[in-house]
Amino acid sequence: MRDLKLVATKPKKLKLTLAASILALLSSQATGQETTAAAPETADDETWRIDEVVVHGLRLGDGTNPAIPLQVLSGDEFAHRRQGTLGETLEGLPGIHMDKFGGGASRPVIRGQTVPRIEILSDSATVFDASSASPDHAITTDPLLLDAIEILRGPAAAIYGGNAQNGAINLIDSKVPKALPEDGLDGATELRYGTGDEETSLAARATLGLAIFAFHAEGSSHDSDDYDVPGVYGSDELRDSFASSSSYSVGASWITGKGYAGVAYTVQDAEYGLPGHSHKNAVCHTHGTDLHCAAHGGFEDPFGSPDDHTALIDLRSERVDVRADYEGLLPWIDRTRVRLSYTDYAHDEIDGPSTFAQYANEVYNGRIELTHMPVFGFTGIFGVEYTDGTFRGINVNDLHEDFPENGWGFDGESDYKTENVGIFLNERRSIGKVDFEIGARKDWREIDVTMPEFRIQLSPQHQQIFQNFYGDGWRDVIASSYIDRFIDNHPSVESEPLSASVGATWNYAEGYSAALSLSHTERAPSVRELYAYGNNLATNSYEVGLVNAKRASSQFPESPNDVLETANSINLTFRKFEGPTHFEISVFHQDFEDYVFARLIETDSETGLPHNYLLYVAADAAFTGIDGQLSHQLTPASTLTVFGDYVHTELSGEDDNLPRIPPARFGARYDWAKGPLKADVELYRTLDQDRFASYETETEGYDMLNATLAYTLERSGSNSVEFYVRGTNLLDELALVHTSFVKDQSPLRGRNFVFGIRQEF
Repeated sequence: MRDLKLVATKPKKLKLTLAASILALLSSQATGQETTAAAPETADDETWRIDEVVVHGLRLGDGTNPAIPLQVLSGDEFAHRRQGTLGETLEGLPGIHMDKFGGGASRPVIRGQTVPRIEILSDSATVFDASSASPDHAITTDPLLLDAIEILRGPAAAIYGGNAQNGAINLIDSKVPKALPEDGLDGATELRYGTGDEETSLAARATLGLAIFAFHAEGSSHDSDDYDVPGVYGSDELRDSFASSSSYSVGASWITGKGYAGVAYTVQDAEYGLPGHSHKNAVCHTHGTDLHCAAHGGFEDPFGSPDDHTALIDLRSERVDVRADYEGLLPWIDRTRVRLSYTDYAHDEIDGPSTFAQYANEVYNGRIELTHMPVFGFTGIFGVEYTDGTFRGINVNDLHEDFPENGWGFDGESDYKTENVGIFLNERRSIGKVDFEIGARKDWREIDVTMPEFRIQLSPQHQQIFQNFYGDGWRDVIASSYIDRFIDNHPSVESEPLSASVGATWNYAEGYSAALSLSHTERAPSVRELYAYGNNLATNSYEVGLVNAKRASSQFPESPNDVLETANSINLTFRKFEGPTHFEISVFHQDFEDYVFARLIETDSETGLPHNYLLYVAADAAFTGIDGQLSHQLTPASTLTVFGDYVHTELSGEDDNLPRIPPARFGARYDWAKGPLKADVELYRTLDQDRFASYETETEGYDMLNATLAYTLERSGSNSVEFYVRGTNLLDELALVHTSFVKDQSPLRGRNFVFGIRQEF
């Protein structure tokens, strides 16, 4: 913030670490998707099989069905659904929508909520990037290099912690080999071309076995132009929706009959546009409760250039993973599992010739899980997790400006340092036809903010003026007030969230079960929710975090530093998983106390582009919904599936609705397979969303028609080649996504065909 022209201060960069790290998913039953994971099941593998679905996670060894549902996306269905981003890949599955930002960034939305209320994992180790800080930040993964995706839905307390209130998404990969290739060498390649955005994608991977060692290498490249949109949008292409990325990984493992230990190094680079981005509102500032979007006094436009440049994000993520899973290593311990990772993530936000913001996240994370032998009929795991991270980037939009002459203030970036220790326990036991599960997790988190350099840059004449007025200690006099205010505005925040769950699955008939889970989950607010204070140009908003309410205005309610978002949840799931008819239907209800959300204070449209003044507050809220699917095998070659989801929210004590809640959706899919040919057609209807927050507008519904045709050419052994074409949005409908911050600036793709060739060897 600049007080006067003479006393301009350089903005600071803030630092965050995602405090809760979730590194393991419980093995559990699939939701009726008749798919198999790509990884083979071996005696060494850390997987177990239920109904032909291989589920990666904790190997508890008792074969019971946990009370929390899990959906597995793998095999051909996963291969055909994959797109450039994780949100687009999962969009359309029951209960899952997406928060879309052009062609380069999209986040999954589970039962109405996205990160930081869902956790993204890489083979049970948390993915650390900047996706929780803003919706224009990509999740660092390439779906083309994944074997499968596990989606844990519903209340997810216990060993997952508060950041998995609405679920965890586990990205299963092969970069650390778990088993030796059967023939000494295996791998896969894939080549794709998309008509709607001229996409060209290539991915390849291979694993080589030598004695008791396995070596793995993989890489991918993706490039797409601005994608086509229906002409009724006003143009044939969505400007700045281009995206390109590349990724590679090398890994090696030592493998024995009792387990494995390995390491992998992964690099991902990406560059993608930000549709609808504008720097017009970079001049916006506040006067107490008033938002003012015009330059005056010390408040200036940090860009001062035409608003017609392309805005983009240029990111790079480097990561080292150490993974181990070993049997019989310790007395009374059946299995020891280790997940260690180091992540160095950074991205630049670029507007034309200017780099106006930079984000970084450097995180060390470690987790140890011990699966104990049966004790009084109980089988379970206990463990500890430690995270040490440094994050920076929020509240900064003028890095391209030099420190002003004859000015003073903070120069450089603040780091948000997060240290988190978590302990967890999960126990399971079967009594007759009922499988019981109990779990708990306790975390201790502390966030500290580092102070940037205080800089004084004055001419000799101005220095003499201050010396005459304040004496020889004039530098300390000027600095002290700024330092005191910084400390007041950036307090350390300590949190001790506790989560616990209890569940039971009643296998009341052959192939049928009913599962009930009760959860109490506490989530500590994220760094943005706590410390935001400034413009977020991606979302056209000026945001004020919980600890800065009184800093912004004495009229705002003061928020304590120890806010914990608390959810008491119930989830009831009915399943049928044998015979020609399969189904899984879940109903859920969540009561939130101190639910953290951004409340509208005022909207200013002085620049011609509306800018929202948002204050993070805590209020009581409730989420109630239903989601599921039912599949029936019509003939040996064909299956019909119907699916849908709906979530309803209530906000207590506020004359408003919660923002970006997905509308109801229902649809049907027909799958057919005979010999080398496979085909599917899917049609679903997304309804209007007429319950919206005060700074949103109603979103019209749309129909989405997708279809796939594939032909597999079998070769000798395990070699095969598949040729496929997948068409999406075949009706070429204009589809706006209500869950997106930029729904009007970032519609879904228009009609698109992807032609692909997959080879496995």
